[in-house]
Amino acid sequence: MAIKKRWANGKTVSLMIILTVLLGYSIFQLSDLQKIIYPYPHRTIIEKYAAQYGVDPLFVLAVIREESKFLPQSESYKGAKGLMQLMPSTAQSIAESIGDKAYTDEDLLNPEKNIQYGTWYLASLQKLFSNNRTLVIAAYNGGRGHVKEWIDTGQIDPENIRQQDIPFKETRDHVERVLNSYQKYIKLYRT
Repeated sequence: MAIKKRWANGKTVSLMIILTVLLGYSIFQLSDLQKIIYPYPHRTIIEKYAAQYGVDPLFVLAVIREESKFLPQSESYKGAKGLMQLMPSTAQSIAESIGDKAYTDEDLLNPEKNIQYGTWYLASLQKLFSNNRTLVIAAYNGGRGHVKEWIDTGQIDPENIRQQDIPFKETRDHVERVLNSYQKYIKLYRT
């Protein structure tokens, strides 16, 4: 009887060890799988301009993921181009602000230039909207003028913003996707 009990206890301990190893391995694999779904391409460029302009690089990464799915030649039906889906008129204004006299619209398909300009634009929106990420994303997608109007007319309260209060469905959905991606990137890459 004592031998059977020891054998059963030994078998239980062995089974627990095997299950623990398998669980640890599957968690490790899950993290690797998530990094495939949430990759970090152009890391050096993103981190360079994020540091230069004072923007969280993982926030930039989340914006890029949702704007273009990391396809540098992307162009929206409205004419936004590149990784961060900048409108040529916005990019021209950014070029003037930073003194880039050599800028052309073709530069928007260059990942480094697009990330530089998009990150600069996110930084300007952060200043304008007091680092409120929801408002920054809404302005990035729906236009800063619209967001200012929504605030001025009381459609949204910047002190207590709720995503469902954003009047444009496309912008509301975009804000949700970027914020979700941002949280995933924080969990996967924040060190």
